[in-house]
Parts: sequence; structure tokens; C-alpha cells
Amino acid sequence: MTNSNVRRAVYAGSFDPPTNGHLWMIREAQPLFDELVVAIGVNPEKATTYTIEERKDMLRAITANFPNVKVSSFQNQYLVNYARSIGADFIVRGIRTASDYEYERSMRHINHDLQPDISTVFLMPPREYAEVSSTMVKGMVGPQNWQAMIRRYVPDAVYEKIMQDHLYQEH
Repeated sequence: MTNSNVRRAVYAGSFDPPTNGHLWMIREAQPLFDELVVAIGVNPEKATTYTIEERKDMLRAITANFPNVKVSSFQNQYLVNYARSIGADFIVRGIRTASDYEYERSMRHINHDLQPDISTVFLMPPREYAEVSSTMVKGMVGPQNWQAMIRRYVPDAVYEKIMQDHLYQEH
């Protein structure tokens, strides 16, 4: 049973892998709530580079300094229904571009239709994170000096995981 006095929010994504932009969102959102659940939304149709457990481990490593952040995952349900199932009253979403805004605005209305008591909180990352995505980071791996390039876009624990996996693949 959840405590109705706890201000709980969910920040969901694929986090494949987590980026500095994701960490910025977590850092900004966590002081706004008593508990922030960073949840990996699992889509079985989507090919991922990292397993759910690997992504959870990376998220736990980069959020270790935030005692009110919990890492979880969910599948086969809408985010807003997952939020309700864990007693969250808020969903945190990031807006990087105009197309993100249009999509997130539509999703906010649909979520309201499904769970009117859950509010969506939008955060807008600064320019240096607005262009960063997990897909972009994964696309940089391989060419000469790729390590220096991705180093700028991911937290230390994620960089170490990418380097470890790349070294493993080379052998």
C-alpha cells in the first residue's frame, strides 16, 4: 500500500543507454518529489542494445547520490496506468524540441483521459543536453576516436559499461 502523503513521480524511458540528458532530468526532477521512480518502459517489439538488468544497473549507478530515486521497469501497460499502480501522482517528461512538445502535449491529454488525477510535469533541458539521445550515442560507437566523442554525452558509469562491452566484443 502506498502512502497518500508521499509526492511520487515517474520518469520513464528506454534508457538504452542512459545519457547526460537523462541524468539532468533526474537531477532536476528528484528535489521536486519525495520519491522519483525512474522506470524503464519495456517494449518487446523494440530491439535494444542493453538488457533490462544492464540498464537498471547503469541507472542505479548514476542515481546513487539521490536517496529518493528508485529504479524500476514495467511492460505491457500504459505509463499512466503504471504510475497509478505504484501510487504516483506525477509523470515527468522532457521536452527537447518542438516535435517533442507536440507529441508530449498529445500524450498528456490522452493520459488525462485515462487517469485524470495524474499530472504531467514538463522539464526543458539546456541546449547542451537537448541534442543528446541514446540512439545518437549508440550511433557514435565505432569510428576512430569514438570514445572521446561519447564521453561527453554519458555519465561515468555508462561510459565505463560501453567501454567494457566494446572491449569484450573486440576479443
